Amino acid sequence: MKDRSLTLLTVLDLAGTLLFAIEGATTAIGGNLDLLGLMVLGFATALAGGIIRDLLIGAVPPSSLRDWRYSALALLGAVLAFFLHRSVQAIPNDILTVLDAAGLAMFAIAGAEKALVYKMHPLVAVLLGTVTGVGGGTVRDILLAHVPIILRADVYATAALAGSAVMIVARRLGVRPAVAAFLGGAVCFLLRMISVWLHWNLPRVAAAP
Repeated sequence: MKDRSLTLLTVLDLAGTLLFAIEGATTAIGGNLDLLGLMVLGFATALAGGIIRDLLIGAVPPSSLRDWRYSALALLGAVLAFFLHRSVQAIPNDILTVLDAAGLAMFAIAGAEKALVYKMHPLVAVLLGTVTGVGGGTVRDILLAHVPIILRADVYATAALAGSAVMIVARRLGVRPAVAAFLGGAVCFLLRMISVWLHWNLPRVAAAP
């Protein structure tokens, strides 16, 4: 069972890595960064969340640094965004939002799954799933001197929290790991997309005039 879980989280991690690398590099293009800047932003967006997760659970060196496939996919995504920038920039925002939501779901579930493999408490696993999903984007925004998206836009980290929680509850109820991962990922993805379509936001305190 542990081997199946490790295989599942590896597949989710790798798929999310490529998606987030392309997204990070695309953001770098909008920030007028050069090729090195694209590669740095793509690498950070794709891998920072997983690195933070692994450091917190004591999985060192982090898997994304031990396994060459992670770095290769992150850099490949950045290079693809650089050489195909006209095509990338022509992609409609709606499609980019879908890809971002898919990457968020993959990373959140992979992060929560790995936390469970390392015997973390379910609540901690939910938090680590969220960190995995939003960590890379947060580092990307900080490098670009932007307020991180998780602090200002729609329902983002909340979607990762919800998806991770659903996956872990399903596992506790005896659902097979692959099915539980699908359920959690679907909840994360759908909640993120619905929040964008319906312009949902968490409550805010009105600024004093």
